[in-house]
This record gives sequence, C-alpha cells and structure tokens, in this order.
Amino acid sequence: MADGLHTRYMRASDAWRTHRKGCEPCRSGQHCRDGAALHRLFADLQNDYLRHLRTR
Repeated sequence: MADGLHTRYMRASDAWRTHRKGCEPCRSGQHCRDGAALHRLFADLQNDYLRHLRTR
C-alpha cells in the first residue's frame, strides 16, 4: 500500500506544482477551481502518507 500511496502522493504533488506555475491566482494564494481541487488532492494524499509513516 505504501508504494502505491507514495506514488499517488508524488503525482498529485507534481500535478499541483505544474498547475501552479501557469496559474496566476494559484501562485498568489487565491486558488482557481482546478487549482483548489489539485491542492486538496495533494494535501489529502500528503496527510495519508504521513499518517502511514507514523504508524509504521
């Protein structure tokens, strides 16, 4: 599970960073609709992955 979770977490991170580079509202902290969804997915997966590491 951890490998799959880590992979999804890293893909979400890459997607968020790529989007943010080209989106002025997201760069300034005012997430657009797409950016908000990408950021939420990234944050949720990050939390899940860190929780997994703490329970090892």
